[in-house]
Amino acid sequence: MCSIMGYCDPNAPLEAFREGFERTVSRGPDASAVVQTGGGLLGFHRLAIMGLHPEGMQPFERDGSYVVCNGEVYGFAAMKKELAKKGYAFVSESDCEILLPLWFEHGVGMFPMLDAEFALILYDGRTGEFVAARDPIGIRPLFYGYDEAGAIVFASEAKNLVGLCAEIRPFPPGHYWKGGAFVCYNDIAKVDAVCRDDLETVCKSIHDKLIAGVRKRLVADAKVGFLLSGGLDSSLVCAIAARESAQPIRTFAIGMDVDAIDLKYAREAAGFIGSDHTEVIITKDDVLAALEPVVALLGTFDITTIRASVGMYLVCKAIHEQTDIRVLLTGEISDELFGYKYTDFAPSAEEFQKEAEKRLRELYMYDVLRADRCISVNSLEARVPFGDLDFVKYVMAIDPARKLNTYGKGKYLLRRAFEADHILPESILWREKAAFSDAVGHSMVDDLKEYAESRYTDEDYQLRRMRYSHARPFTKESLLYREIFERYYPGQAKMIADFWMPNKSWEGCDVDDPSARVLSNYGASGM
Repeated sequence: MCSIMGYCDPNAPLEAFREGFERTVSRGPDASAVVQTGGGLLGFHRLAIMGLHPEGMQPFERDGSYVVCNGEVYGFAAMKKELAKKGYAFVSESDCEILLPLWFEHGVGMFPMLDAEFALILYDGRTGEFVAARDPIGIRPLFYGYDEAGAIVFASEAKNLVGLCAEIRPFPPGHYWKGGAFVCYNDIAKVDAVCRDDLETVCKSIHDKLIAGVRKRLVADAKVGFLLSGGLDSSLVCAIAARESAQPIRTFAIGMDVDAIDLKYAREAAGFIGSDHTEVIITKDDVLAALEPVVALLGTFDITTIRASVGMYLVCKAIHEQTDIRVLLTGEISDELFGYKYTDFAPSAEEFQKEAEKRLRELYMYDVLRADRCISVNSLEARVPFGDLDFVKYVMAIDPARKLNTYGKGKYLLRRAFEADHILPESILWREKAAFSDAVGHSMVDDLKEYAESRYTDEDYQLRRMRYSHARPFTKESLLYREIFERYYPGQAKMIADFWMPNKSWEGCDVDDPSARVLSNYGASGM
């Protein structure tokens, strides 16, 4: 990951800018720069992944125009060759060096062209205008706010803007900002035409497109590792990568010192694919000690995001401290496409699709936020093969009747797509899904609930929860998280729309806890 920041005012306060920007130096510890453009300030903290030499340092500048980008542009080499034919010279191997030439050639038309996960801020020296944009899923973070004079400020994380802007908001994914307005250039959840392919064609396409998504994310000048929970999604990513790699890949799993469901499955998957596997074991004390730092780095009060982040943060911390790995591939974004445990209760194919669209559009507030912050705060970069734009567009377009769980097994299409490859044990490929926060160990969530219960009397809880009108806490655990959040991001709760919960309007989903463990169909998931 890297960190970017832009203050769109020629009179921007340099010291206040630097103070805010320093809060995310862990995203890019290799080098830092702040430059004065003709219209304001741009800042960049670098985590060198592509083009490790000093020439790859940002901001990139051409003829008085500047750009900073936190991102990976896939297939940039071919675009670079085409730009070179038009007379552009390049000084680095960085993928992001092509962005200014693309801007000069295509303007805002460049954004739909990018096969990338990115957030960027660009200053056009020809017009004196700033432009900002974010990838269609929101895999790379970007926030904005306005100072007292009305100037807009952009930054990778909300914490950069605390004290500079009265109200901090997430930059909408799939949009660019230009001339004071946000414009959608790609609504990734929108389906233009339903895909009526037969079952075999659907599974073949899922298979080929996911392999392509993994393959392109293995390209890095820095060392690559893999998070392996032992569940279907991360195991598939690891198995594909292991088959694509000449050397054994490095995988990492985490679990509690008691009842860690996933460790045994991760160990089985790792043994099958021949990875160099590491287990990180944590205790109740580790979990409770990590809670406040996790809420502070996340910038959320959401229950399920915080629960799942504790384990992810701690495993990434161990990877950062004990290895020289810089890039991590993860299994996020599969659930939103193929279904959760609760979407087994979808009353119709149309309702399933509507829920998938909602979840995909909100990902940047939940699972994607978790993966980005837990990984980036430990000076690592996240890559998400299930978030490959071509893969996502195809799966979203599949006839939703095929994605409903009418097969007696969730995510049937994904499982069947790789059945003939034999790249995973049957016990992993067809294993029931377990929620990550539960699979680290059921005791972890129980420990968090117990800790919250010890903090408030029933009367105290009722009084304190009423302080909040937006996303009002509804359990002692949620109140605990909200109060920690408010200490670090006072008055900024609207950055998160609400608590991530199953669709309460569906029969069987009106529950008071976001964990799939409370659903009647959880069954063997926790085994």
